[in-house]
Amino acid sequence: MHMNHDQGARAADPIAFDDFLRVDIRIGTIVEAEPFPEARKPAFKLKIDFGPAIGVRKSSAQIVARYDLEELPGRQVAAVVNFPPRQIGKFMSEVLTLGFADEEGEVILFAPDRTVPNDSRLF
Repeated sequence: MHMNHDQGARAADPIAFDDFLRVDIRIGTIVEAEPFPEARKPAFKLKIDFGPAIGVRKSSAQIVARYDLEELPGRQVAAVVNFPPRQIGKFMSEVLTLGFADEEGEVILFAPDRTVPNDSRLF
């Protein structure tokens, strides 16, 4: 899901630390990327390896403006792995791949600046 954000918006309402801990954000490595021409908004289909405990999960990512398919395999990304799967057209997205909007509102993937083990959890 690609959301447009107001750069001048205030911070969201406070939440409890326990609420934050319920969101399971992990690092995985993209093992496969392919076009998703059926998507309403331009997107790629990704398969991301989160290690043996979680395995390979699928995600739809609206990143076509800033990334080429060929550069995605092997790239580590962060994703929420404990949201329920979401049907996007005929594709079932199993994780939410995370990113931030650049100056033009296009998604830039959120990833560690050094390689970490797949399955590493954000804390």
